[in-house]
Amino acid sequence: MSKKVRNHIARTPGDIVFETALYIFFGLFTLLCVFPFYYLFINTISANDAVVSGKVNFLPVSVHLQNYIALKDVADLGSSILVTIARTIIGTALMVMVSAWAGYLVTKQKMYKRSLMYRLLVITMYFNAGLIPWYMNMLMLGLTESFWAYIIPGVIAPYNIILVKTYIESIPASLEESAVIDGASTPQVFLRIILPLSVPILATIAIFGAVGNWNSFQDSLLLMNKQTHLYTLQHRLYVYLNSSSNLGALVSGSGGLSTQAAQNMLNTRVIKYTVSMVSIIPILLVYPFMQRYFVKGIMLGAVKG
Repeated sequence: MSKKVRNHIARTPGDIVFETALYIFFGLFTLLCVFPFYYLFINTISANDAVVSGKVNFLPVSVHLQNYIALKDVADLGSSILVTIARTIIGTALMVMVSAWAGYLVTKQKMYKRSLMYRLLVITMYFNAGLIPWYMNMLMLGLTESFWAYIIPGVIAPYNIILVKTYIESIPASLEESAVIDGASTPQVFLRIILPLSVPILATIAIFGAVGNWNSFQDSLLLMNKQTHLYTLQHRLYVYLNSSSNLGALVSGSGGLSTQAAQNMLNTRVIKYTVSMVSIIPILLVYPFMQRYFVKGIMLGAVKG
């Protein structure tokens, strides 16, 4: 019976010291990244008076879940969550579908004016008209005060289309040629051959789209002035942050702190922390399940330019 030969690389004391220092550094860096989320979470489950007085630092105080339960009574928060969920699902789904189909088409040499179309697509990544022309364009298109203002502008994502194109070019051409010989049309080849093999890169751009839609704030702030029921969750959080700051300035200027004012400021701060945590949780829960697709897709999609 043959014995397995293992190659052992000699490690010098310098290597051991370097590796130990590297583990310590990345361990501390990980804690530095995780601690803000942990700190935010323990403040949402601690006693409200302890939060305001600054007693919550590393461990929660008098743990409870009343802050999360109380969110159901916050005005318009439910509609903001529904708008953000709808935007994330619809916007991401349409973006992935269009990016997949467009990315596949620009790999076809027989596509009419393929090079020109692709160059025009790439140019949009480097040149931007600016905020005011963008707003005027949205106004002329009738997309202000409309839910579709969240969806339509994000359907075409040049960077994602380039990623899909590069990934599809790494798929062996013989698979597509075999399907064409068997009589498959271009849409059939795309749906039955290309699409199933492109799951890693599609999952990657889906993460990009979902995170972008969930965290988007500027379009809601600029385009939704009258339709407050169309505020996104991030925009609603911005409103709470402003109300908290304004209340704090009002209390500081008055020279005293009434019981009612103190209670209002307390509730505003706790709501701010809790809504912030609610806005973070979905992305934190989704990303671990998509990470393996993300790593594979982004690496394979970056092999060729």
